Amino acid sequence: MVSPRITSKLAVVAAAVIAAPLIWIATTTNAQAATVPTVDWLHTRGNQIVDESGNPVRLSGTNWFGFNATERVFHGLWSANLTEITKSMADRGINIVRVPISTQLLLEWKAGQAAVPSAVNTYANPELAGKTNLEVFDAFLALCERFGMKVVLDVHSAEADNSGHLYPVWWKGSITSEQFYQAWEWVTARYRINDTLVAMDVKNEPHGKMNESPRATWDSSADQDNFKTACQVAGRRILAINPNVLIMCEGIEIYPKDGTNWSSTAEADYYFNWWGGNLRGAKDHPVDLGANQDQLVYSPHDYGPLVFNQPWFDKPFDKASLTADVWTPNWLYLHDSGTAPLLIGEWGGRLGQDPRQDKWMTALRDLIVEKGLHQTFWVLNPNSGDTGGLLLDDWKTWDEQKYALLRPALWEYQGKFVSLDHQVRLGGAGSTTSLNLAERYGTSGPTDPPTSPSSPPPNDPPPSPPVAGCTATFRTVGSWSGGFQAEVTVRNTGTGSSHGTLTLNADLP
Repeated sequence: MVSPRITSKLAVVAAAVIAAPLIWIATTTNAQAATVPTVDWLHTRGNQIVDESGNPVRLSGTNWFGFNATERVFHGLWSANLTEITKSMADRGINIVRVPISTQLLLEWKAGQAAVPSAVNTYANPELAGKTNLEVFDAFLALCERFGMKVVLDVHSAEADNSGHLYPVWWKGSITSEQFYQAWEWVTARYRINDTLVAMDVKNEPHGKMNESPRATWDSSADQDNFKTACQVAGRRILAINPNVLIMCEGIEIYPKDGTNWSSTAEADYYFNWWGGNLRGAKDHPVDLGANQDQLVYSPHDYGPLVFNQPWFDKPFDKASLTADVWTPNWLYLHDSGTAPLLIGEWGGRLGQDPRQDKWMTALRDLIVEKGLHQTFWVLNPNSGDTGGLLLDDWKTWDEQKYALLRPALWEYQGKFVSLDHQVRLGGAGSTTSLNLAERYGTSGPTDPPTSPSSPPPNDPPPSPPVAGCTATFRTVGSWSGGFQAEVTVRNTGTGSSHGTLTLNADLP
C-alpha cells in the first residue's frame, strides 16, 4: 500500500556532446506517505469506502437511539453515564455509531428551541447538568472524537415520537418535504467542518404497500413519494454545503415486477422485502448525486423471523439460499457489480429463542465478513422491544453472546481493532487494543506493534488494485565551466509501491 520514502538509482542517457562529467542526485517519494491526512472525511471508489489517501476502510458499528423519540436525547442516560457508554463502545471495536434523530428535533434546534431534557440523570451525568439536548449531542460528538469513533446521523422519523418510524414517508402533518430538506441543510452547515460526523442517512426505512397511502416509491419521477428523488434532492443540498460527507440512501419496501408499474394494486405485481431493504429500483433508477457521486452509499436493512416472519423463513434456508433469493436481487448486486458500497444500516436481534433467527443472523454476519460490507448493528439499547440490545438492562453490562456474534463483523487488523481516525485509536490515548488509520496503513508506526499473526483476518477490506502514476522534476543545483550538477525528484503519484530501477531519458542541449 503506502510505501516509505526511498532513494533509487537512475540510469541516464544523454543525447548531446557534453565534455564534462554529469552528476545526478535523485530521490523518489510516495505522495501518500509524505503526510498523514489531517482530516478524516470518507469517499467511495467502486464498492469501497476509502479515506483521504484512497485507502479502503471498514465502517463497523452500532445504533444508539433516543434523539428520535419523545425524550429527544439518548436513551439510557436516565441511569448510565454518557462517557462510560461511549468509551465502552470504542473499547469493544465500534468505530462508528448511527444516531437516529427526528426532523422535528432538527427544526427545533434550527429555531433555537433546544431544551434541557428531563431524561438525563445528572447524578449519573454531572457533566451534563443544565445542558440542552443539542449540547448533549455536541458532548457526544466530542467524546467520539476523543475515543476515535465516527458518527452517522439518521433522520429516523418526521416527528419526535418513539413510534415515529412506523410512518412510511419523510413528511407528516405540519412537517413538509421542504422542511425535511431544510433540516438536513441546517445540521450539515452546523457541523460542516467537524469530521466526526462523516455520513448522513437520508431517511430511515421508507415503506408502504401498493394499496396504502402514503407510501414510498422508487422511479425517476418528480412525485412527492419517490424516495429516489428525495435522496437526490437531500443529497445534493447536503453536498452543496459539505461535499465530503457520505450520503446514505436506504431502500423501500416493494418494487414493481417487470411489465408492471406503480399504478397496480395487485400484490402479485410486486417484489417485497424489509422496510428500507428493497433496492431493486436502483438498478434502473440509480441515485444521481452529480459531481459528488463518489459520496453515495446504499444502506439496506435486514432482519430475522423474530421481527417478522418473512416467507423465506418458512422453508429450509441457509446463507446460500438467502444470498440467491433475498440479498442479491434486493441489494447485494450493487456491491457485486461494483456500483457502490453497501452499509447494512440495521440488522440484529435476540439469540437463543428461535433457531431460524440464530441461523439468519449468523448467515448475514458471515456475508458481511466475506464481502467486506459495512454495517451498523441494531442496537446498543436494551429497550428495543423486538431485538434487545448489545447492552443489558443496567445499561452497563454487555450481552457477551450477542457481542461474540457481532465481533467478527468488526474491523480488526492483526488482532487489533481499527478506528476511522488517522490520529486517534479506538478508546483514545493509551489504547493497546486498537490501531488508528495512520498505523494501519503504515504512515505512522504503532506505539504497540501487533503481536498476532501477520496475515490480515478476512474482515480487513480487500485491497484496491494499485494505480500507476509517476512524475519527475529537474532542477540545476550547481554549475561550472564545462559541467553542471542537477537534482531529479521522482514522485510516485499512484497507489502502488515504488521499487526496482528507474530509467530517465533526457535530451540535453
